[in-house]
Amino acid sequence: MSTNSMYGIVEVNGHQYKVTPGMLLDIEKLDKPEGELVNLDKVLFVADDTNTFHVGAPYLSGAAVKAKVIFHDKSKKVLSVKRNPGKYTKKFGHRQDYTCLLITDVVSSSGKKESIDPESKNAKKYLK
Repeated sequence: MSTNSMYGIVEVNGHQYKVTPGMLLDIEKLDKPEGELVNLDKVLFVADDTNTFHVGAPYLSGAAVKAKVIFHDKSKKVLSVKRNPGKYTKKFGHRQDYTCLLITDVVSSSGKKESIDPESKNAKKYLK
C-alpha cells in the first residue's frame, strides 16, 4: 500500500474502517454467503491519489466500496472471571463471529475508481 493510493472511510454495522483496495478487513458477521460481492455504500470520506478529498455529510452520494466475502469465522476466545471471594469463582468465555472481506474497489463521488492490483498477493489468493 503506497501513500499515494486512494482510500476511503466506510461505515459498516455502526463501526468505521479505513479501507484501501487489496486489504483484508474483519468486520462483524454479515449474512452473506462466501464468495458474494458486497457493495458498501455508507462512505464517509474518500481521498484520491491526487490529494483531493471528498467529505460526506454524513455520507457521500455516488461513492462506494466494493468487497468480496472471503470467509466467516469466530475470533479468539476472551475469558472473563466473576468472583465472590470466599463463596465462588466462575470463569466464562466469549467468541465473536466475524466476516473477512477483501476490498476490491474504491469509487469516489466524482467517479474516480481504484481497483485491486491483479498481481497482488491477496488478489492471486482470493480472486480466481
